[in-house]
Amino acid sequence: MKIEKKEKIPVYFVGAGPGDPELLTIKGRKVLEKADVIIYAGSLVNEQVLKYARKEAKIYNSARMNLEEIMKVMFEAVAAERMVVRLHSGDPAVYSATGEQILLLEQKGIPYRVIPGVSSAFACAAALGKELTVPGISQTVIFTRLEGRTSVPSKEQLSLLAEHQATMGIFLSAGMIRQVVTELSKGYPVDTPVVVVERVSLPEEKIVQGALGNIVSRVEEAGITRTALILVGYVLREEKKIEQVKSKLYDKDFSHGFRNGKK
Repeated sequence: MKIEKKEKIPVYFVGAGPGDPELLTIKGRKVLEKADVIIYAGSLVNEQVLKYARKEAKIYNSARMNLEEIMKVMFEAVAAERMVVRLHSGDPAVYSATGEQILLLEQKGIPYRVIPGVSSAFACAAALGKELTVPGISQTVIFTRLEGRTSVPSKEQLSLLAEHQATMGIFLSAGMIRQVVTELSKGYPVDTPVVVVERVSLPEEKIVQGALGNIVSRVEEAGITRTALILVGYVLREEKKIEQVKSKLYDKDFSHGFRNGKK
């Protein structure tokens, strides 16, 4: 008689979104509701997201743990046939350090699934009512961070990226706003719009708007040092005309596979 090998329960990496528990995806909520073990990034993830967890679930705050301790919890839970959810802020694809965890799971032959979440970059755009890509103004978005204790590749220095004058979302850098502006000013004009959004989507959300020439004083006056995203670019300007933002997609004279233009 052939005995089928029982498949291991996958570890789920879930994007918790920018903060508002209602911005957690339906799929993310469903796995949270079933999880036996939850490891959440306590320094960034809103604890209100944990309201979807079962009362019996074992919950760990990874803000107080190192990589080895996190993986030990995962390995032991998987060995005990428990369902694990690793809860990261925003989307797991951006500055979440999921790569190193996934590699260690792969080395152990442990399956995993990644459930995307709403990035703070997109939540900030929503809070501002802005598109990050506007025809004729910017069709490129650069997500990056200022070099700090963690280095960035030499070709990705902020000053070099600024030369493109594309829309830019700068993570993990609000506490170094003076240095950020110094680097950006090597590529963008001094009147380039800048918006800094702290704790986007939460009740204490704070939005500071300005330009490269005055954003430093405004951010320092607002007391913003962390948990904030910096948006830069011409798409943030208020004085746009419909001709500047009009897309080809819905232009009555533009033909595509689903509609014939009037001309």
